[in-house]
Amino acid sequence: MVNLNEKYRPIVEKLKEEIPFEPEICIILGSGLGDFAKNVETIKSFSTSSLPGYPKSTVEGHQGYLHFSKYNDKKLLIVQGRIHFYEGYKLSDCVLPVHLAAKLDCKKIILTNAAGGINSNFKPGDLMLISSFNGISIKKELTEVLGLTSLTKRIDFIDFPSGEINEIIKTAAVKEEITLREGVYWYTKGPSYETKAEIKMMQKSGGDAVGMSTFHEAVYAFFLGMKVGAISCITNFAAGLSPTKLSHAEVMDTAEKVKFDFERLIKRIIEFL
Repeated sequence: MVNLNEKYRPIVEKLKEEIPFEPEICIILGSGLGDFAKNVETIKSFSTSSLPGYPKSTVEGHQGYLHFSKYNDKKLLIVQGRIHFYEGYKLSDCVLPVHLAAKLDCKKIILTNAAGGINSNFKPGDLMLISSFNGISIKKELTEVLGLTSLTKRIDFIDFPSGEINEIIKTAAVKEEITLREGVYWYTKGPSYETKAEIKMMQKSGGDAVGMSTFHEAVYAFFLGMKVGAISCITNFAAGLSPTKLSHAEVMDTAEKVKFDFERLIKRIIEFL
């Protein structure tokens, strides 16, 4: 088990000395959704490269900033730049933003991502509330972070994601007149996209969307006692469901088209939290 308190102590100490406030809500922005950070009042920003030992995100659309911002009198920590397992990092690196939020006494977290649509009723541009996860492929690696070495330490996933936050997300979508899908997010390690056979298996097993982030962040936040909510932007059809080749450019293009609805939804969620 990695001691995250020791590993990231220098970052936590630096932030505690320099942040303008302790955040109430943490929002982690997925691929192509980073523009949200520009449309709230930012009090102070930290480039992650200025923080000692902070892993560098190498993926387009993940710029590498921590923003301490305000909206509707709520104090926010906005993470603009995710760290992915498929970039070669350990899972203990990938959960760093969640670890920092918890150490700054943040109690609620909204995770967002760009995902491939598995459910045949979904289309690119849809927003999906994550009602549950399938992260079976990375359960072993989670022991590095959580230390689940005995039966007494195993997590009981009751109220995961948070029922309270999910109801708020649904209400926010209704208020903004945004169609909100709901379904299961299937996590894969990457780095390659899924094969047609893998997508067919996920469909038969109840998956609605697939991606390479979020699950471990959600589990770690839940483990630390935070209330967790998560939303996917369906940016493309998964492998075998579209005649075109999958690409990160397609992900970015679709996220750009839906960013206005995404911004309205997140702002309304913040208002209700």
